[in-house]
Amino acid sequence: MKRLILGLILLCAFSSFAQESKPRLKQYKFTLQEAIDFAIDSSYATINARRDVAIALKQKWETTADGLPQLDGTVSYDYNAIIPLTPVPGGELFGGEPGEFVAIQFSPRQTMNASATVNQLIFDGSYIVALQAAKTFLEYSDNEETRTKLEVRKDVVSAYGNVLLTQNSIGIIKNNLEAAEKNLYETRKIYENGLAEEEDVEQLQITYQQLQSQLNNARRMRDISKESLNMVLGLPIHTEVILLEDLENLANRDALEVEFMTEELQVENTIDFKIADNLVKQRELEMKLEKSKALPTLSAFANYGQNSFGEDFEFFSSRADWFEFSTIGVRLNVPIFSSGQRSARTQKAKIEMEKAETQKTQAINQIKLQLNNAKSDFEFAVDNYELSKKNLELAERIENKNQIKFKEGVGTSFELRQAQQQLYSAQNELLQSMLDIINSKAEIEKIINTPFTNFEK
Repeated sequence: MKRLILGLILLCAFSSFAQESKPRLKQYKFTLQEAIDFAIDSSYATINARRDVAIALKQKWETTADGLPQLDGTVSYDYNAIIPLTPVPGGELFGGEPGEFVAIQFSPRQTMNASATVNQLIFDGSYIVALQAAKTFLEYSDNEETRTKLEVRKDVVSAYGNVLLTQNSIGIIKNNLEAAEKNLYETRKIYENGLAEEEDVEQLQITYQQLQSQLNNARRMRDISKESLNMVLGLPIHTEVILLEDLENLANRDALEVEFMTEELQVENTIDFKIADNLVKQRELEMKLEKSKALPTLSAFANYGQNSFGEDFEFFSSRADWFEFSTIGVRLNVPIFSSGQRSARTQKAKIEMEKAETQKTQAINQIKLQLNNAKSDFEFAVDNYELSKKNLELAERIENKNQIKFKEGVGTSFELRQAQQQLYSAQNELLQSMLDIINSKAEIEKIINTPFTNFEK
């Protein structure tokens, strides 16, 4: 018996220790702005965007290094298992007939060479263009990083709002469910006393069951929306994140911030314009690169080395003799004739540049169109929000009147259920209108490149 008790104590202690030693995910609390700042720093997309910029920086230096001195070292070792014979005329010198060839070994059994070569580019037109292209690519990577941050910011606003919407929806459905349960209970008692029809109970039963199903679905949607928010933030999906904002407060705040609606659009400040402009510059440089291939290239080199040979492998001993050699020179390469290949490539690059210029013009008009659509969506969202509040007030009054009529016996359960469904629909429309204001404003800010946060911080 004592052993059994001792075993149970040890088991409980081990279980408690295992629970305490199990790592717990960190809990986070965010306002909307804090969530945006966190995602800008830690989301998967922005982390890789920063890596792309780092790659562009390395590529810029890689291109720059092509014009700097290049030093290469070479060590070679040759072992002649069978020494080749070289025929030479001289039969009379070696006891043969005049004019006869004699085979002689000239190569040593083993040879080792060690050398170092320095190459320096003096002039290459394509190198100059490549430096400019590397700079343009770095600008493009910076702009892509900014666009990624704008996308992440918009995704955070949307995901944050969805979580708030599902949380509010759960609260509303719970209140509706309590009211429906109370009505069902009272009506069932009245029916049991013979003062109500069975259909009245059944109508209210349908409403109650539908609300139960909606509540379960809302809870599932809340869990999914939280996981989606964690994905955008760059957190494990099961991390506990507490939101410190209120959906209605956010909607009211955004609805009042309409000063950007009257501001004139500065297209050149938008990120889509900057990226389209980067593409034009890139195509211009590609055309210059093809033209530069018709220019001569000039480079210099210097070589120094030593070699040693012998019948035995004694290259690292004091008996080995090493013989020096050195070469200094320049190389000039002049393109003369390419059968029209360079001309065709230059013309192709020119056409690509013209395409990029057309795409830039298209981007300008597309930006303006997107902004007009986003502003229209925002204005509609604000108007719809005000309308939804009024509709909710009307739906609440209608539902209340039908509640009174039903309890007084002058209204049917079907009419009450219709009024309740109208009320539930008005509640959902109001929540959705709040989210629409937040999302449409975030879309405008993404287009005009004026986010809440300072990305350069």
